Amino acid sequence: MLHSVSGRPYTAVLVVPTGIGAAVGGYAGDALPVARAMAAVVDTLITHPNVMNGAQLYWPLPNAYYVEGYSLDQFAAGRWGLRPVHRNRIGLVLDAAIEDDLRWRHLQAADAARATLGLALTDYAVTDAPLGVELRTAASGATWGTIQRPDSLLRAAERAIAAGANAIAVVARFPEDTDAEALQDYRQGQGIDPLAGAEAVISHLVVRTLQVPCAHAPALNPLPLDASISPKSAAEEIGYTFLPCVLAGLSRAPQFVLAPTLGGASPALWADQVDAIVVPATACGGSAVLSLSQRALAIAVEANSTALAVSPESLGVPAVRVTSYLEAIGLLAAHRAGIHPQALTAQMPHLKALGSTPEILSWGR
Repeated sequence: MLHSVSGRPYTAVLVVPTGIGAAVGGYAGDALPVARAMAAVVDTLITHPNVMNGAQLYWPLPNAYYVEGYSLDQFAAGRWGLRPVHRNRIGLVLDAAIEDDLRWRHLQAADAARATLGLALTDYAVTDAPLGVELRTAASGATWGTIQRPDSLLRAAERAIAAGANAIAVVARFPEDTDAEALQDYRQGQGIDPLAGAEAVISHLVVRTLQVPCAHAPALNPLPLDASISPKSAAEEIGYTFLPCVLAGLSRAPQFVLAPTLGGASPALWADQVDAIVVPATACGGSAVLSLSQRALAIAVEANSTALAVSPESLGVPAVRVTSYLEAIGLLAAHRAGIHPQALTAQMPHLKALGSTPEILSWGR
């Protein structure tokens, strides 16, 4: 792990909201390269499943915290801390609506994670009723969803916890009658993930109610081969299940600390230790951004367009705009080193006397 030049670890948060058609991070783990590069210039990177999950593909980052969206919001608000772990024991929850053949595919993926990756899982739990996932699309084009039987999901998760699990992987049966045009657009790397919003609802429910790490993988039948699939969506085309990345992420996901504690072998990370947060420039309305931007450097990436139009300026968020993630990573490196980014450019204005008209700096604090 890197060591900050100041002696204090440097922590950054990378957020790409799900279900909003982000140009980077709106597809099958296509923001993972950003996370890998960013993790190389910070001591600790905090991010979430939408960034790290690539269906069959994933990449272990020893200095990255895999934090579900609801818990990330709680952390950013200062209500929850994040305690690193060496290993979680994962409870697998399967929707009763999953057909036998598809259920076996997911159980084989779980067994493969145990045998090939050495992950720890409890015996699996099946919900006592079909969850009834329903997909919705907002006027903006962003996706969301509901489940008809949240009580059944929570009972199954509680059974897994009672069996020794301290993280929960949920596999819910998703409807196959997704809008054909929207699905085709997504497979071509042009549309909005039709499943993402409903996935977030499922994991939020478990985390909010049971305070354990959780992530979700949808159960779907494989789609017909299409040779024109976009590379950004291709990770979802190469297997029968999206579960491997979820199990890998949850295996080292930090546990939640609901109140500061003194002493202990593994102290928690709290929001006041965050140095920077990086978000798409049109998606600055999330709770984590609004909370952390008041105390940390906020970086808004213009190239990562989304279906939203929520700029930092419209919310009074004191963000620094950058063109690309390459520029954002350079800004993080300079910030971590204690170097004002203007010193790395050809433009260096003269100092002015106090009380004179201040010069507007484009690089923030």
